[in-house]
Amino acid sequence: MRILIVEDHPDILANLYGFLEPKGHQLDSARNGYGGLALASEHDYDVIVLDVMLPGLNGLELCQKLRTELGKSTPVLMLTARDSLPDKVAGFDSGADDYLVKPFSLVELEVRLKALVRRSSANHALHSTLRFGELSYDPDMQEAARAGVPVQLTKTGYTLLRCLLAAAPRIVTRETLEQAVWGDDRPDSDALRTHIHALRQAIDKPFASPMLQTVAGVGYKLVQPQPPVDAPR
Repeated sequence: MRILIVEDHPDILANLYGFLEPKGHQLDSARNGYGGLALASEHDYDVIVLDVMLPGLNGLELCQKLRTELGKSTPVLMLTARDSLPDKVAGFDSGADDYLVKPFSLVELEVRLKALVRRSSANHALHSTLRFGELSYDPDMQEAARAGVPVQLTKTGYTLLRCLLAAAPRIVTRETLEQAVWGDDRPDSDALRTHIHALRQAIDKPFASPMLQTVAGVGYKLVQPQPPVDAPR
């Protein structure tokens, strides 16, 4: 992990370096809020360890600036000697993702940092544009396209397309698709087939080669479009 530590206490900073660096983590550090803000604006980190009580710009203000002014979504673990509920609420309200009260276990700190990075990576993957062959889907914008041509879908259609694209070219079972759309409250009727038909009409009908394929008795999958066959001369 590439970690930014913003901490003004020299002993705590030394302990963090002594514990995390031998484990292969890359560390940058700042001893005040403005220095931390400058480093965060210049570099991309996997996670930030941020003390609340900092000279110049405190941790709450720094975290707010990270979120609002810099637009950084980097996970932030906030360190503080204050463990009251209002203090924790203030930390989360400023944009922090986790909260650790001093004194703390270095082992627990690393476990929490790894969890934050995993969660952030999963969220990034979830919201990244999905692509397979001629198909693409941007979940943030709710926009789909095939070969550059916009495809209009219902909310359910977008959910199905996201599942199929994320797995492509592997098969997605009917049960998986139904769970993604309806959770545990699945309809009794064969509603999935109706939505798959609508999806096929949108992404396949206007084009020469179909990409949505039914796997009988199992589910559905996306396949690469076949190139057009040259007409005989």
